[in-house]
Amino acid sequence: MPIKIADSLPAKDILENENIFVMTEYRAMHQDIRPLKLLILNLMPTKIITETQLLRKLSNTPLQIEVEFLQTISHEAKNVNTEHLASFYTAFDKIKHKHYDGMIITGAPVENLDFSDVDYWPELCDIMAWTSHNVHSTLHICWGAQAGLYYHYGINKVQLPKKLSGVFSHNVLKPQSPFFRGFDDTFSVPHSRYTGVLEEDILKVHGLELMSVSGEAGVFALKSEDNRRFFITGHPEYDADTLALEYARDVKKGLEIEVPKNYFPNDDPTRPPMVTWRAHAQLLYTNWLNYYVYQTTPYNIDTIGDEAFGAGEFNNYGSGI
Repeated sequence: MPIKIADSLPAKDILENENIFVMTEYRAMHQDIRPLKLLILNLMPTKIITETQLLRKLSNTPLQIEVEFLQTISHEAKNVNTEHLASFYTAFDKIKHKHYDGMIITGAPVENLDFSDVDYWPELCDIMAWTSHNVHSTLHICWGAQAGLYYHYGINKVQLPKKLSGVFSHNVLKPQSPFFRGFDDTFSVPHSRYTGVLEEDILKVHGLELMSVSGEAGVFALKSEDNRRFFITGHPEYDADTLALEYARDVKKGLEIEVPKNYFPNDDPTRPPMVTWRAHAQLLYTNWLNYYVYQTTPYNIDTIGDEAFGAGEFNNYGSGI
């Protein structure tokens, strides 16, 4: 089934041209089923690109999903048209009384700053605290994962010797987990970051489950034991050319940057990159939506925060859709 989005969202035409089924608000009004309600806090400066990347991954499921986009009002976005924000984004004060089946908190290019130096950090803390009672399951991506681990569990990020950029092989530590259902024993994911989290710091925290690591990129995926919070340190949603565009941008800035690893054929940036992560990326988002949102969220969305579904517990929500 399709993903429900605003009729005039720029991603709509892009996705339809890729033969991806999306549902406009007008068409969805004539259906008598409850869609999943999903909130995306988009912290990336390239708002439309990130919207499209995430919607592409969320759309290929047998579920109808109603998506809202959230922005931080304590930060002035400089790389997106204000009309776009006014048309498609809401503020926390306007939705904090609501409940959501799922939420995604994206990365942000602020990892070299201390958390407290990020201008919207207090607002982000308020939002992350709110998710504990108003969101059934939250997926944190890259810097969003680092921020969530620091806020919820006191795990601080560490500075890497140099930027980690490229496509890296990962091992599945929990092959029985529905999160990795359909995965191969190893899979590829793009990474692009200057900071990370240490495996030993995660293993010290009761209530966290480490699910996937990479020999080169380190920790990739972990979650809370109650399945309410997921953290991934890479960018499985990246397009084929995202790392190439980031590399060209950094070179133009005169930064001392290495060619993204395992990305260009023979590490030659003059050649088109080879995509090796798309299928597993699709599975990751589909599995999270299906097994940890759709299968366990209460049918009465207003009771989110009152339920206590643990690892491996499922209700009959699916029978109501």
